[in-house]
Amino acid sequence: MSAVSSTTDSAGLAVYNANANVGTGKAEMGQADFLRLLTTQMQTQDPFAPVDNAQMVAQMATITNSSGIAEMNQTLKGLASSLTGTRLGDAASWIGKSMLVQSNIASPDASGMYAGQITLPAAVDGASVDLIDASGNVVKTIDMGSRQAGDATFYWDGKNDAGETVSTSALQVKVNGATPSKVATWATIAAVQSPADGSSSKLITALGSYSPSDAISLM
Repeated sequence: MSAVSSTTDSAGLAVYNANANVGTGKAEMGQADFLRLLTTQMQTQDPFAPVDNAQMVAQMATITNSSGIAEMNQTLKGLASSLTGTRLGDAASWIGKSMLVQSNIASPDASGMYAGQITLPAAVDGASVDLIDASGNVVKTIDMGSRQAGDATFYWDGKNDAGETVSTSALQVKVNGATPSKVATWATIAAVQSPADGSSSKLITALGSYSPSDAISLM
């Protein structure tokens, strides 16, 4: 079976050639292709029956609109991309939730609860967590007991044995009897900040501002 292809004339247009090898053509016609086609059409038109002006204007409007729509679609894709993932759209839904972030400062949530997590690289026979106020006083000591390597959680309701609230401020976390590879605490997300420069949104907490990617866990 003979191959079918085309050659190109002096105007740069494809011309049918049944004896040539088949080549790979363009999948779509761009603006430059359209203008070349229109120029060739004007050069080869019958001078006694030229192309109607209205028809020519319509053809030019068609390619202009197509180009404009393509550019608009590209702009919309960029805008949608900037509002996804770490940007405002997803981050705003985190307001009111708590995120676990790497920090040695614990802040109480709305119910007054202090909570966090330490990561132990090896097993320990006994460990404890001290919560220390701004004056250096140990407000609460949490006995962690013997622990295997891995994550170990701690929490305190901010009250003494009599049920009285003794702390409502941020406290420093100090681990005794072990050297953790990581200390993390839970912080409530109060607001979301979307920078004007288009960078990633920031989650505002009592511990400071964090990127969504800083969250170890979310609840």
